Amino acid sequence: MSQDGIVLVASVSILRHGKVLMIKENKPNAVHKWNFPSGHIEYGEDILYSAKREVKEETGLDVKLIGTTGVYNFTSNTNDQVILFHFIGEITGGTLHLEEDEITDSRWIKTNDLLALEKEDLREPHVLKQIIHNLVEENIYSISVMNEQLFKG
Repeated sequence: MSQDGIVLVASVSILRHGKVLMIKENKPNAVHKWNFPSGHIEYGEDILYSAKREVKEETGLDVKLIGTTGVYNFTSNTNDQVILFHFIGEITGGTLHLEEDEITDSRWIKTNDLLALEKEDLREPHVLKQIIHNLVEENIYSISVMNEQLFKG
């Protein structure tokens, strides 16, 4: 979601056997950059739902959100103010199938090995390095800090 130069983003670190899934993006503002599965929160969309939807769209995986490393507020390389909600997820279903055109590669990386990723290889490296630090240091908060909005149809 974008309003007056503010972009809301949901991002997920998917954990499996001590490793984290990273994807290589091929998007106009992030050509061949590593990132966690993530994307814009749509207008009126619940943040937790958005996070799971983006993971499914980009990777084909279904996830359960089990924690958060927090909320990150920064100016992007396109000069937008971004408010990024970062979550930790576990796979509950689906199979790894990358979104064509926008995702060119994926890799399971040991959590500690994330520290070795070069800044120039990361999308928004100053923010990803903060998230990686929080993952390595296990600065993870309960998902209950997020209050889900219940939609009534």
